[in-house]
Amino acid sequence: MIVALLAVLKAGGAYVPLDPSYPAERLAYILEDAIPAIALVDTIGRTALSEANEYLQNQKGDASMTMINPNDQLSSSTVNPEALELTSRHLAYIVYTSGSTGRPKGVMIEHRGVVNYSLSRIEDYDINSNSQVLQFSSLNFDLSVMEMFTTFFSGASLHLLEDRLRLDRKELWEYIERHTITLAMLPPAILRECKSCTPLYTGLTLISTGEELPASLVRALQPLIPNGRIINEYGATEVTVNGTNWKCPRDFSGDIVPVGRPMANNTAYLLDRNRQPVPMGAVGEIYIGGVGVARGYLNRPELTSKVFLSDPFAGDKDAKMYKTGDLGRYLHDGNIVHLGRNDHQVKIRGFRIELGEIEALLVKHPLVDKATVITIGDGSDKKLVGYVVAKPDDNLVNTLRAHLTSCLPEYMVPAAIVRLESLPINANGKLDRKALPAPSSDAYARQGYETPQGETEITMARIWAELLHLDRVSRNDNFFALGGHSLLAIQMIERLRRAGHCLAISTLFKTPTLSTLVEALDVHKACDAPTNLITLDTVSITPEMLPLISLSQTDIDYIVQCVTGGVSNIQDIYALSPLQEGILFHHLLATEGDPYLLINLMAFDTRELLDKYLEAMQMVVNRHDVMRTAILSENLSTPAQV
Repeated sequence: MIVALLAVLKAGGAYVPLDPSYPAERLAYILEDAIPAIALVDTIGRTALSEANEYLQNQKGDASMTMINPNDQLSSSTVNPEALELTSRHLAYIVYTSGSTGRPKGVMIEHRGVVNYSLSRIEDYDINSNSQVLQFSSLNFDLSVMEMFTTFFSGASLHLLEDRLRLDRKELWEYIERHTITLAMLPPAILRECKSCTPLYTGLTLISTGEELPASLVRALQPLIPNGRIINEYGATEVTVNGTNWKCPRDFSGDIVPVGRPMANNTAYLLDRNRQPVPMGAVGEIYIGGVGVARGYLNRPELTSKVFLSDPFAGDKDAKMYKTGDLGRYLHDGNIVHLGRNDHQVKIRGFRIELGEIEALLVKHPLVDKATVITIGDGSDKKLVGYVVAKPDDNLVNTLRAHLTSCLPEYMVPAAIVRLESLPINANGKLDRKALPAPSSDAYARQGYETPQGETEITMARIWAELLHLDRVSRNDNFFALGGHSLLAIQMIERLRRAGHCLAISTLFKTPTLSTLVEALDVHKACDAPTNLITLDTVSITPEMLPLISLSQTDIDYIVQCVTGGVSNIQDIYALSPLQEGILFHHLLATEGDPYLLINLMAFDTRELLDKYLEAMQMVVNRHDVMRTAILSENLSTPAQV
């Protein structure tokens, strides 16, 4: 079949790989979309396509596709590309990838992309006629392009694997050793299964691609190939396999594995939402330009126009760049770090969260081998759920929550953690998030169940169960460990108030366990806020006038000095809420910028519109005290909001 593919290209055609294991409906869709003139099929392929071809005949009334055995000899051919008027802009292949709409989309790759990628890999990885290249990927995946065409262009030997070797990691590793394979491209999901294999002392170049390469996996693989090297490639089908690479140093001991720099004749940009370059260290979306960028999606002009864009930085009006949808940032040495999909970034309760950050911390725990995090629910019910492949442990959920709580703010700690024997993998060898099971009650950080005692505990347990969507709540359970958060806490306090109980949110943060929280309740005390003792006639402020915060006179005098207008411009002074304390903590912790500071630049066509906008903004500021509040912490015994 590989020889037949080369023949197709030399004849001026483009190939469309099909997997005979695909459902007939999917094969029929691809055939209908690509309308191939010829199908190169062996016995298995002919059987698989018969139903799909019948579907096309029924739909179109005829079938113009001819089936040919790839081993057949044609009566005539030409090996002269000039006679066929072939150029580098002719189509080489179309690979179909999953689409967000459920319809696969055909990525059109030109000859120049294939040639550029292959020649640059030959030079970069020292591939020559003595090299032994492993053909691990199916022809249906574009990773096979690297394996096939670097071999064709360099005169190397290509090793075609039997399916059983792809399934048995031990046999695969033994094959690599026995045949002195010098270059193999394997996804991390496969490499993880090779960690227990014996060391190879051949000069193996091991290329990881297709998904994130964890630093822990790199460190585990290095002793297995002491005379070899590990390379991390990054890209997408839309940029001809990959667009950047990073060569791992032999003494690597870091926690970050970059995706590196652009390959030859490619460019990589990190751009903000306005498609402007981001500064060093800032997060931006990765765009890849250069000769490897695909022509577009077959028969999908609207989708093509959304992600294949004019490259304003190339100096060539015809140059294109591909919008990957991936996030990254520059390291100080110019290498790019991949931070996951921009759709892998979530927003919960106003907080922007990179799920990859939580996953990385989970994997750092000695009990955990693999991890992924997703969100479930909507609105205020949206919560994080972690899935781990971990050693059996009766206290696993509590242990991992404690581990994450020590590293992350509360809103980034998953409400539930599900232990799996393995993470579900799709046909491409990547994580299948849609196949992850819903968390059961065991996935939450629970203590030994003990029935709530007394009317107040029973009421509290009922409210918690309703808010957290749980069947039952123990008197020993922790509100936040069960998935509670500040917004749900406010709802809980309101429901308690209706039931005749008064609870301050600070009390909940101090005593989040149900039984101890009930003990702290004062059902007889009204929830009235103290009267504000600072009036319009106040000329000086003393500690006795501030019942909501404990400040010395020195603290108060300093605050008055910091406020323009002094006492006459101070309405009240009180302590920070728990959420504000968290925001202040991250503000003080940040060495550059502020994670909670968002800047918007607005433009107006006329002065009249600007004045109306400013007037409306002033009305909002006048109405809401928090819009006129400053938080002061320096030179004070305790932070205060003024």
